[in-house]
Amino acid sequence: MDTRNRTETKTLKVGDVAPDFTLMTEGKEDWRLSDFRGKKNVVLAFVPFAFSSVCSAQLPSYEADLERFKDYDTEIVSISMDSHFALEAWKKSMHTSFHHLSDFYPQGKVVDLYGIRHPAGMPERALFVVDKEGIIRYIEIQHAPGEMPDNEDLFEALRKL
Repeated sequence: MDTRNRTETKTLKVGDVAPDFTLMTEGKEDWRLSDFRGKKNVVLAFVPFAFSSVCSAQLPSYEADLERFKDYDTEIVSISMDSHFALEAWKKSMHTSFHHLSDFYPQGKVVDLYGIRHPAGMPERALFVVDKEGIIRYIEIQHAPGEMPDNEDLFEALRKL
C-alpha cells in the first residue's frame, strides 16, 4: 500500500460513518453531504488553498475525468477554508463545473471534523470516498501540501464500491 494512503485521520477511519455537514458552495448555496445518502457516492477533495499551483492542477484533473466519476455514480466536490468569493473566482478561472465548498466560517469546522488540519492551519490535501450508505470507504492524505494524489488510485477505490 502506498504510504500516502492512510486509512485514518485524527478523528476518522475507513469504515466509519462520514460525519454530515452543510457548507456553502462557491455560488452561495447550501450543500449537504446527507443529500447524497442512498443516491450517489461522494468524493470529498480537501485542498489547502485556492489559486495555489498544485490545487489549480489537481481540480482541473477531476474536471477532465468527470465522465469517469459519473460512470461510478459519484459526485465530486472540493473543500477548502477559502471564502465563497475566492472559490467562485477560482472556479471560473479553472473552468470547472463541480462545486467548490467553503469551510470559511467557522474557519475549518469540517476540516477539524474530518481530522485533517495541517499544523500550518490549512487543510491537508486529502481525499475521502463516501459510499451511498454514507460510509467512508477510502482515505488518502498527502504527506506534504505540494504532493498531488493520483486519480487512478481514486478510481481504483471507486471500482471496489
